[in-house]
Amino acid sequence: MTESFASFMARALHDPEQGYYARQIRGVGGARGDFATAATLSPLLGQAIARWLKASLARRPGIRNVIEIGAGNGMLMAEILRSLSWWKRRTFRWHIVETSRVLREQQQLRLGKGFSWHDRLEKALNACEGQAWIYHNELLDAFPVRLIQRHEGDWQEVHLTHDATGRHETLRPLDLAPEKTLRFSCLTWQPTVAQQRCELHESVLDWLNGWLPHWRSGRMLTIDYGDFFPAVYHRRPRGTLRAYFMHQRLEGAEIYERPGRQDLTADINFTDYQDWLAKAGLNCLRSSTQAEFITQLIPGASGLVMDPDGAGGAFKVFEHERT
Repeated sequence: MTESFASFMARALHDPEQGYYARQIRGVGGARGDFATAATLSPLLGQAIARWLKASLARRPGIRNVIEIGAGNGMLMAEILRSLSWWKRRTFRWHIVETSRVLREQQQLRLGKGFSWHDRLEKALNACEGQAWIYHNELLDAFPVRLIQRHEGDWQEVHLTHDATGRHETLRPLDLAPEKTLRFSCLTWQPTVAQQRCELHESVLDWLNGWLPHWRSGRMLTIDYGDFFPAVYHRRPRGTLRAYFMHQRLEGAEIYERPGRQDLTADINFTDYQDWLAKAGLNCLRSSTQAEFITQLIPGASGLVMDPDGAGGAFKVFEHERT
């Protein structure tokens, strides 16, 4: 059996029966989880988003719907609600887009009533008549990637063969639709490192193309880890792909161990992401680190999520507007 790495990653994370997010995830944060997020480490991010929502509503009071995409165990949404007054909470109509049955159950247990759950962002936007404040935290890094490697002066794609001894990598010509070739900045790159690897978030591009036509107006916060190109691959000849299992970072052959029982992730190339949204007609209002975003809304904030050499600098925040 042979399949692309992208197909393997999609099944390992999102297979409806055996995928990590569909069934196996033990939870986010804590000793028994596989990884921690800013929301599980500190209330600051939720408090900052709550202030962002209040400021957004003050500017455009006609938009009352809030959509969180991929709400994890619900901790971020819970902190946002705690940071708003009772009246402000009732001012908004709350929506969550979640594809994982396990995580949706955790969210419902934590948050209770007063929310509308959707399995697709298009459905949530249609319920909002296309007008909404949208935010997502560590969502894009869970999308499957096409893994490519420089070989004999050209980019080739990593595929996997399966046999009795396990999974083995093999290179095949990169088969990408011509109209998409220029949408990925690394494809025009001639790296100095032999066998340089990169990740193509084609699944993110397809996802954006699917729901953006349904969004009429509002603003969106994107919070995720990554960097602009080519800095995202600085000193990373094997790319940014890795796995997390019980807070251990795993690379190389270990990413193929325990499929469906460990998280797989890759950094976001924000040069591509910004370009895709600009071409879709969105205006970028903010491009900052997580620490800068929180400090602007909560002056004097401090803590682990503010560390410029850690999460505070590694995570980036972008704000886009559709008018």
